[in-house]
Amino acid sequence: MSLMKFITDSQIWKSIFRHKYPDNPRDQALAVLSNVFLHLHPIKVRKSGVRMSFTWCMGGLTFFLFLVETITGVLLMFYYRPVVEYAYNDIKALRDHVPIGIMRELHRWGAHLMVITVWLHMLRVFLTGSYKPPREFNWNVGVILLVLTLLLSFTGYLLPWDQLAIWAITVGTNMARATPLMGHEGPGAAFIQLGDVSLVTAGSDVRFGLLGSKTVGAATLLRFYVLHCIAVPLGAGLLIAVHFWRVRKDGGISGPM
Repeated sequence: MSLMKFITDSQIWKSIFRHKYPDNPRDQALAVLSNVFLHLHPIKVRKSGVRMSFTWCMGGLTFFLFLVETITGVLLMFYYRPVVEYAYNDIKALRDHVPIGIMRELHRWGAHLMVITVWLHMLRVFLTGSYKPPREFNWNVGVILLVLTLLLSFTGYLLPWDQLAIWAITVGTNMARATPLMGHEGPGAAFIQLGDVSLVTAGSDVRFGLLGSKTVGAATLLRFYVLHCIAVPLGAGLLIAVHFWRVRKDGGISGPM
């Protein structure tokens, strides 16, 4: 008995891979349905629906860039400290001293490219009418993913802790003061009261929640680091899984008329 045969016949192997190599339609269906990754995709798709001229491959490229950002981001976390005293110098060290320092550039330019590809993906979906029933739910999931992509880019902008980043975040969070109901200068904020006391003030609105203070400071850096590395990526990853699953439930990738 060959070593490979011995391994594939073992109980450990069978406990991980429930089905043998899918060499017929039935086994192909079982292999896909029993795999946590493969079951997100249909067993077969229409040839017309995966034409490059129709899909532009923007959805796949966006997901690929999300994986690149995840891998490079985890590697960067080994070297970056979200503390005011160290943040800027750590970014410089990533470029000048850390081996494979190009990973910071991969992360940065990959983020820019991901914003572009997700916009192009949304444009393609709109132009081909792929947002229409029964795909309207997945269109809304995609819109939320677009917002999360922009939030990933926005929260990561502060982490280098240079003048450009600090003033960009200052301007960006100042706009949050005008958020309806949640910003102390936004419409409806004056009506959020407990008795005669306003609940939405400069010290309790959404801008203060983002900054952890009334100005950009150490608390802001830590909050944006947690949002950028944990909260937003987890939300995006969950919705990406829902997005892929829904594509399958809606009949696969929409095809041209």
